[in-house]
Amino acid sequence: MKNQIKRRNSFSSVIITSLLLMLAASSCKKSESNISVVSDDKTKPGVVTDVKVINQNGSAKITYKLPNSQNLLYVLASYKINGSRVRETKASYYTDTILTDGYAREQEYEVTLYAVSRAEVKSDPVTVKVHPLTPNYQRVNSNIDITPDFGGANFFTLNPDKAAIAVHVIAYDETAKKYVDEKPTYISTDTVNVSVRGYDAVPRKFGVYTTDRFGNVSDTLFKTLTPYFETLLDKSKFREYIKPTDSPIGYGWVFKNFFDGNTGEPGWHTDPAPRMQGTFSLGVSAKLSRFILWERVNGGVYAYQNIKRMTLWGTDKDLPADVELPKNSAPGTVVGDWINMGNFTFPNPPSGLPPNQANAADAKFVQDGVNFKIPFEAPATKYIRFVCTETWGGLNYVNALEISLYGNPL
Repeated sequence: MKNQIKRRNSFSSVIITSLLLMLAASSCKKSESNISVVSDDKTKPGVVTDVKVINQNGSAKITYKLPNSQNLLYVLASYKINGSRVRETKASYYTDTILTDGYAREQEYEVTLYAVSRAEVKSDPVTVKVHPLTPNYQRVNSNIDITPDFGGANFFTLNPDKAAIAVHVIAYDETAKKYVDEKPTYISTDTVNVSVRGYDAVPRKFGVYTTDRFGNVSDTLFKTLTPYFETLLDKSKFREYIKPTDSPIGYGWVFKNFFDGNTGEPGWHTDPAPRMQGTFSLGVSAKLSRFILWERVNGGVYAYQNIKRMTLWGTDKDLPADVELPKNSAPGTVVGDWINMGNFTFPNPPSGLPPNQANAADAKFVQDGVNFKIPFEAPATKYIRFVCTETWGGLNYVNALEISLYGNPL
């Protein structure tokens, strides 16, 4: 009896397995046929109709009605964007809109539309005229404000469409008698705020132009200006100014390690506390321009107690009083003797990877030190209170190796 039951179970297993394999094979065949776009039907599809144009900055959105063709696969737009350069864009048969972009300037262009079948057979052409508005690379460049900055110049304007552009800065070299290119800055945010540094406080001619991903290049704007004097503040004059609200020290990594000129270990390390902060004197009153922060690399970058967000508080008063500062505040906020000189966020890994997957190049970026620009509106200061408002690991203690401050000692 047991053998019969065993044989029945075995037979049933074979039947079930066979059915599953047949279903899997059938499913595979069906899936393959659904995604196939190859066809032997050489019938020419009908043309798109009821074509309408919406002109935009450097682009034109075109809507249409699709032809009633069973083998239609996509709509193709062919057009010139810069002289003789031809660009093509496609839109699937699931939509009735196609975007044409990359135009070099504001003028009239012709766009040729084709309906294309699964056998790659084109319909008869339908030609439509578009008149894109001023392209964003020109629109942005024409409004750039060039002003003196610490050790160089600042280039500022708005980029309301958040267009992907590159900002190219050039500066005249009197010795070489030619313009020298700075490294381009790539922008896709609503604001362009680019500074170049490393120049003496003497008159110099600067220029700026923008490019986009289509190879379009704007005119160059020029301006002669004198950079503001900038120097690395002398750390030998810095002194700890420890107050009751400052963080307790952990592992013997005292706060003065944070500005001792050593970008390696040991650095500054706190014990868990309600606030992650330290206070020090600059030894002078200075109008600050920027600072460089070195975070710990050993043990994992973009993780644990490394700084993600921070605030610099400053005061030009002698022997400023201690006060509990808010965790979140706007630049310019005054609390007691202290003023918020800027809120700063450590940049994400340059590789584009998530912080917990940062690679060796990202670690090198951190190890080399990261620049943060202090708002020009920030007043001169004699004391700095450095406050970490968030670590990458969400911890209530902080670790950092070194800070360097730049500006103009008064």
